[in-house]
Parts: sequence; C-alpha cells; structure tokens
Amino acid sequence: MTTHTEHQPTSELVKQLGEQVSTLVRDELTLARMEMVEKGKRAGTGAGLLGGAGVLALYGLGALLVTVGAALALVLPVWVAALVVTVVLFAAAGIAALIGKSQVQRALPPEPKDAMASGRRDVEAVKAAIKEGRRS
Repeated sequence: MTTHTEHQPTSELVKQLGEQVSTLVRDELTLARMEMVEKGKRAGTGAGLLGGAGVLALYGLGALLVTVGAALALVLPVWVAALVVTVVLFAAAGIAALIGKSQVQRALPPEPKDAMASGRRDVEAVKAAIKEGRRS
C-alpha cells in the first residue's frame, strides 16, 4: 500500500507537520476561547440573577416591616394585603436565587473542558501516528 507521503522528501514532510501542528494548536486555542466566553456569559447571568434576588429580598424585608407596622397599628385587613405582597416578593427572590445558582454552577469550573479533551485526543493521535511510523 503506497501513500503520496512516501514519494515526498523528509524535509517536505517535516514542513507539513509543522504547518499542521500550528493549525491544530490555533484551532484548539480558538475552541478554548469560545468555550470560556460561553462560560463567562453563563456566570455573568447567574451573578446578575443572584444580585437581583438580593434586591428582591431587601424589598421583601421592607414590605415585611410595613406589614408588621400596619398589623400593629390597625389590626385591620390592610395588613393582609401587605402580607401578600411580602410573600410574593420573597417567593420571587427565592426563584431568582435558585435560577442564579443553577447558572453559576453550570459555568463552573471555569476551564475549557471540551477543548482540553479535544487537545488530549489530538496528542494521542499524534503519538499513535508516530508509533505507527516507526513500525513501518
């Protein structure tokens, strides 16, 4: 079985190897950068939602204080309405916190796992090709 590489001089093969390795490294770095950008966006979204949850919790605390004040001052149905607002704000804060936590966990750890796995496969393929070349 003959391949076109058997008819090329060694210097040409080494030159091609250098070009291919260079292209491979560039492509792997591009993949890693893209993966990190995606994870950064996820982490930013999660952090924003967690911040929003904190703000909603502060509004909930304010509404709770208003509720307590209204209940103590009036002991009338007005406080029931204030209590409903408080419960809704805390529920919204809890939902935002859970979503934010999920987003942050999806972004961690901040390492390009897919690109690293692809790079390992490439290294193994090169090692296998070198071993195969020695046997021929």
